[in-house]
Amino acid sequence: MLQYLNILLDDSAVSFCHYEAEKKQRLMSIDMLKAGIRFAMMENLMIQFVFPDSPLPKEYYSVIDSIDHFNIKRNSEDSDVCVVENWDFSKANANVPIVVRTTKEVFFQKHQLLNGIIAQAKRINIIITNVNTFNNDDFKEYKGILDALREQVERVYIDRKSPQLNLLTDRMMLKEMNNCGAGDTNITLAPNGKFYVCPAFYYEDKGDSIGDLEQGLEIRNKQLYKLECAPICRHCDAFQCKRCIWLNRKATLEVNTPSHEQCVLAHLERNASRDLLHNIRKLGSLLSEQEDINELDYLDPFDKRDEWQ
Repeated sequence: MLQYLNILLDDSAVSFCHYEAEKKQRLMSIDMLKAGIRFAMMENLMIQFVFPDSPLPKEYYSVIDSIDHFNIKRNSEDSDVCVVENWDFSKANANVPIVVRTTKEVFFQKHQLLNGIIAQAKRINIIITNVNTFNNDDFKEYKGILDALREQVERVYIDRKSPQLNLLTDRMMLKEMNNCGAGDTNITLAPNGKFYVCPAFYYEDKGDSIGDLEQGLEIRNKQLYKLECAPICRHCDAFQCKRCIWLNRKATLEVNTPSHEQCVLAHLERNASRDLLHNIRKLGSLLSEQEDINELDYLDPFDKRDEWQ
């Protein structure tokens, strides 16, 4: 069931996920903005406004503030989700979730910068933008980095703090899949007045819409965006995996089937979370109510397809 509407206020609105936004500016008309808000109200959807770096005309802010919403911005004190640029945390609002978009190469080089922010930030989400380029050597390096970050998170827990780093702590807290939900729990309204499964689909192909403000939504084969119609994911317990619909389609041509690379990364994170939970419990009664994370003998659930029922 739909719960959220992402509204891209401009073609240059900041990216908060795997996709790349456009650099050229094209502002959503104020009439279209009002219509988008009206649609969200009629459908009882929470709005997430995705802002560009450049200021909006003054009249836009009064329209935006006419409804409850979340702000997604880059390095802004009034954001509800703060996207940082080039791993520069100096301007980040530590009181809201921080999003770090990075390539694997830069992540491998700069991951130690997280050590100085983990204890201060409310939450950190790391988004690796070129997931499908990982190879076996990259997987090994990624595992080593997760182990190093796990040790840092453990040290923060010793100080009786509860840091949140999506790569490590999310799986400890989850009892079921908690994925991005594009096409199922959330959709996107673009500056052209059309709906898209997520911003990535808009930036990749503007003709790939799922309706518009005049005619309404038309999500074709909408059951495919649901977990129960995902042949691999419904058998998986890497609950923290983003299960990115856009990456799925790019890699496998199916929105409900992830790539091998996505699965392996998710299971490396899952296994590091298992170790983290085990070690935190040695500190006393911390997280004693959380369910154990079972040990697995695979990194890609597709390898166990013969055991599915």
